[in-house]
Amino acid sequence: MSQDKRLLRLAEQFKREIYEILRRDVQDPRVGSPTITSVRVTPDLWLARVFVRLPGDEEAQARALEGLTAAAPFVRKRLGRTLRLRRVPEVRFVADDTLDGAMRIEEILREVGPLETPGNGAEGPEGAGSGSDSVVSEGDHDRFGDGHDQD
Repeated sequence: MSQDKRLLRLAEQFKREIYEILRRDVQDPRVGSPTITSVRVTPDLWLARVFVRLPGDEEAQARALEGLTAAAPFVRKRLGRTLRLRRVPEVRFVADDTLDGAMRIEEILREVGPLETPGNGAEGPEGAGSGSDSVVSEGDHDRFGDGHDQD
């Protein structure tokens, strides 16, 4: 368990340090301004995968990833100067496409539309739970307990 906490702490520290190195020291114009979304470090500290969101179209993203890959040994060397570790892991930059995947799933769900199953607020046999057109019964007037009748 403590090994997991250590790896998480190292990953967060790598994330901060790599961001600063990219912002301050990397001069390659292909790199641009990537956003580091996460860093995953192997338990043996041989590899650190740095997940980045890259701005621009696919061509610009490919160029930025090439620039990051070319800068990886430089970044590793800078990490070695900054951090006091017995072993500084190899740095690999990986395009993070989880947001694109999530947006695609959201798009598909919008196309499919809401699922209508009993009990989820969709039209039931009596039309209950359908929102603003539902009928309020006599006993429901003060259901919020604030002293105001529901109209």
